[in-house]
Amino acid sequence: MSEENNNNNNPEDKEDSLHESIPVTGMYKDWFLDYASYVILERAVPAIEDGFKPVQRRILHAMKEMDDGRFNKVANIIGQSMQYHPHGDASIGDAIVNLGQKELLIETQGNWGDIRTGDGAAAARYIEARLSKFALEVGFNPQTTEWQLSYDGRKKEPVTLPVKFPLLLAQGVEGIAVGLSTKILPHNFCELIEASIEILQGNKSNILPDFPTGGMADFTEYNEGLRGGRIKVRAKIEEEDSKTLLIKDIPFGTTTNSLIDSIIKANDKGKIKIKKVVDNTAKDVEIQIQLAPGQSPDMTIDALYAFTDCEVSISPNACVIIQDKPVFLTVNDILAYNTKQTKKLLKQELEIRKAELMEKLLFSSLEKIFIENRIYRDIEECETWDAVIETIDLGLTPFKPEFYREITTEDIVRLTEIKIKRISKFDAFKADELMKKLQEELKQVNYNLKHLTDYAIKFFTNLMDKYGKGRERKTEIRTFDTIAANVVAANNAKLYVNRTDGFIGYGLKKDEFVCDCSDLDDIIVFRKDGVCIVSRIQEKGFVGKDIIHVAVYRKGDERMVYNLIYLDGKSGRAMVKRFQVLSVTRDREYDLTKGTKGSKVLYFTANPNGEAEIVTVFLTQGAKARIKVFDFEFSTIEIKGRGAGGNILTRYPVRKIQLKMEGVSTLGGIDIFYDEHIGRLNTDQRGQRIGNFLGDDKIVVFYKEGSYELTTFELTNRYESKEVVLLEKFDPEKVISAVYYDGGSKTFYVKRFNIETSTLNKNFNFISDHKQSYLKFVSTEKQPQVKLLLLKNKTEEEVEYDLDMLIDVKGWKALGNKLSSHEIKSISLVETKSASEEKSPATDEAENLDTASDDAEDLEIGATIDFKIKKEDDDQLGLF
Repeated sequence: MSEENNNNNNPEDKEDSLHESIPVTGMYKDWFLDYASYVILERAVPAIEDGFKPVQRRILHAMKEMDDGRFNKVANIIGQSMQYHPHGDASIGDAIVNLGQKELLIETQGNWGDIRTGDGAAAARYIEARLSKFALEVGFNPQTTEWQLSYDGRKKEPVTLPVKFPLLLAQGVEGIAVGLSTKILPHNFCELIEASIEILQGNKSNILPDFPTGGMADFTEYNEGLRGGRIKVRAKIEEEDSKTLLIKDIPFGTTTNSLIDSIIKANDKGKIKIKKVVDNTAKDVEIQIQLAPGQSPDMTIDALYAFTDCEVSISPNACVIIQDKPVFLTVNDILAYNTKQTKKLLKQELEIRKAELMEKLLFSSLEKIFIENRIYRDIEECETWDAVIETIDLGLTPFKPEFYREITTEDIVRLTEIKIKRISKFDAFKADELMKKLQEELKQVNYNLKHLTDYAIKFFTNLMDKYGKGRERKTEIRTFDTIAANVVAANNAKLYVNRTDGFIGYGLKKDEFVCDCSDLDDIIVFRKDGVCIVSRIQEKGFVGKDIIHVAVYRKGDERMVYNLIYLDGKSGRAMVKRFQVLSVTRDREYDLTKGTKGSKVLYFTANPNGEAEIVTVFLTQGAKARIKVFDFEFSTIEIKGRGAGGNILTRYPVRKIQLKMEGVSTLGGIDIFYDEHIGRLNTDQRGQRIGNFLGDDKIVVFYKEGSYELTTFELTNRYESKEVVLLEKFDPEKVISAVYYDGGSKTFYVKRFNIETSTLNKNFNFISDHKQSYLKFVSTEKQPQVKLLLLKNKTEEEVEYDLDMLIDVKGWKALGNKLSSHEIKSISLVETKSASEEKSPATDEAENLDTASDDAEDLEIGATIDFKIKKEDDDQLGLF
């Protein structure tokens, strides 16, 4: 024993125990988890019940304690809040300003800053605040509040406020915790009420954000506020004139200052060309952009959306605290939860009110019995307190069956506290009236409890009537693939023409209006002398007298076909031709006739889709031709270049030509090719033939990132060829088979789906959204096959699968099935014999014509005209 005592008292042993090592890993694990939990629950993520972070809840509770109907200095509110929130005045002050700028729960007075410009609020000692009437109505009720001790144990604070409104969605919230974050966007006040009513009526809701800064937003990929969703928000840009743009609303999350900075940076980088940016923001946002000379406003608008903060992308992430745990929910689920909670709180309030009314009725009845039956006189002879209680209880005994509960000693004690003055002035009629009102109110409360859903709907409707005015939607819901005309229209000028004097331009406002156009457009002009000229639009320009046609010129437009009949000045013959003007040198005159003196246009039409009409030709009375009136169909001649002389229509003088029948298009589809080296479409047979395209046809493109895109077949389209896996003509009936690698599970998946979307120029991701996920290959074959090299029991085995046998066709958002449970060493697509290349209508028609020419190569073209002409009149028809 002495030896043990000696060991315990040894100083060296004590020194060793003081330096006993503790593993750092253990400390880190415990401390980090504690800190992470604290940040998530107490600072960054809101509770679903009231939508507040702890600091916001404590501020509102402190303001309720201070509330006397008058404004309080924010500095005083901060001091009051610090009794509950032990994190300093700066964090509390910032939170108060944030709540005040949302203009929902707090009424403000003074300079509270501006979320549009980014200006901060004045110091806390200069600004004032008080709770709004809306906050007092929906946010506080001590009887339904669950309380807890404050951090120092001196006071009580609410665990959550009994909020009877989806405040979380109305205000929005953003917070960054440890390991997760939350970003719930603000929604429209009135729409939340309407959606809550829909939920109470048993219908589904679909709410979309509404931003205090207004603007336009595309919620196509909102995904109900879950992770992975995305919103595109755009500023509203208007054209003040041809040299000035005005930004009226800014995207959510930006300020006028940050927006202007982004515009200046884009200008410095040469992305846009502007002369000046002026911030005229006062009551309303207004940023004036003055364009550089020669810049098109519409092209500048597109550039602003592409290269500046005039368009921003917002990624929501709806995370809330439920039962002390972070949970990811859709905004519609949050709304349903809050609506159900509102109904529950209303029920609690009704039940509390019912209990209060029943107690008031009970005591009013006791009081009436006590006074009218003069029970108070029976206690005059009682010598003890117990005797008094017993005497009153005995007097009430005959009436006890009428009460809803037993009469307690406390009830009798309250009767003894009635003053003599009240007894002497007791009015039975007034007492009955009071009890009648209490009974009517109790009846209404019972009715509301039985019809709780209707009562809740009435509650929300009342909120709408009282507070909904002025809270209409500010953000315009748009689909940016079909943008409003004032955003994408290239027409910022008007084209006028003076046909007689030969002037065109946008400054000839007193002359004939032709069409809307861009200030960068080229204009094509046809004159009566058979001359064509293309010139850049200007305020006023001379292009030659006697203009017969003027329009905006589209270079390389193969669909635009011109039908022309002209008189050849040298031979006197009427010539006919169909031609295109695909490329020209600006301001150079091109003669569409043979260029002889006296040539002039007899008939002319411009046909945007290659239409070929039928005309009636009237010869002069003195003409030697036997038939002086005949029809001609333009479809019987080929389309050639502008320099072609044309075919002879007639050798005799023509009196007039008039339209007999409107024509239809003679052009088939367009053969489109894709040059993968430059990522462009063409009609020059460079690269892979995609197919023959008509007006509504589309192209589908699959990218390595695991998305597809539908586009038009415009030759101006650009594709990132390095990212393209497959590009082909879109067929909505084709089944898409795809194999992709999922970065989360580190395995390959297979899926088959139809493309159900119709939005153009938008990427739709059809594989998992993990950053390491990628598309292995995609096929539109009917029965695609893959060859896999699998690792089974440490041995490699090669197998082939038919993808159509592995999985059924599902939606494009479906995850798909695992390709194999074994480790996959390699995957390759087994090439199958593709179907014969699609034949274009134009190709088929050419083949038929070639066959026909073998049988009747000596037939004159004019023989197709549907009337009989004698040999002697053949020369008037020429070489049709």
